[in-house]
Amino acid sequence: MMHHEAPLIDIFGLTFNLANMLMITVASAIVLIIAVLSTRRLAMKPTGIQNFMEWIMDFVKGIINSTMDWKDGGRFHVLGITLLMYVFVANMLGLPFSVSYNGELWWKSPTADPVITLTLAVMVVGLSHYYAVKLKGTAEYGKEFFKPFWFMFPIKIIEEFANTLTLGLRLYGNIYAGEILLGLLAASLATGVGGHLAAALPMLVWQGFSVFVGAIQAFIFTMLTMVYLSHKVSNDH
Repeated sequence: MMHHEAPLIDIFGLTFNLANMLMITVASAIVLIIAVLSTRRLAMKPTGIQNFMEWIMDFVKGIINSTMDWKDGGRFHVLGITLLMYVFVANMLGLPFSVSYNGELWWKSPTADPVITLTLAVMVVGLSHYYAVKLKGTAEYGKEFFKPFWFMFPIKIIEEFANTLTLGLRLYGNIYAGEILLGLLAASLATGVGGHLAAALPMLVWQGFSVFVGAIQAFIFTMLTMVYLSHKVSNDH
């Protein structure tokens, strides 16, 4: 997997990664299908996929309540649900298999690309600033960069960039490393009977561990999103 090139195309001087566009679309479609199926036939006593969706809603509500008051954080409930589901699905896409064609890798986890994860991080941090201005006003928002002392301003600016980088690169690093190891184990399976026996069990174990890591990373990304939002919109911070 690590030897494959990305399918790139240039349009009006801009370079687009077709594999990223494909996988973003697939992940979005899966999340949309799950959301539609789970809300298509709502019942007072939920069962099946509706029960799963209500568990997700309660789980995200718990994340929000642990970071800010529900009066401030309730407006981010749908955002948290969307992020949790999207990041988890995106993390899982490259685990079962990868698809390459003419030396170009087309099917992988989109979160195994730093461009995707850093874009998500920029969107999250940008959204936190937007809501800070919307809910507190421009003047109060600006004052936060000079608290508790005026000379904290440069540190606050550096902190914003650091938060963005760590949020995106943490997710990318964990998912990319997992897919690299799976690629190495898959290559070992193609080296004969001995390779099959030596790599089959580790690959199954690592697949299971990767599912766990993918779920944890989706949780961490959603949790940190709510933490950043709480720092901007809550009056307690």
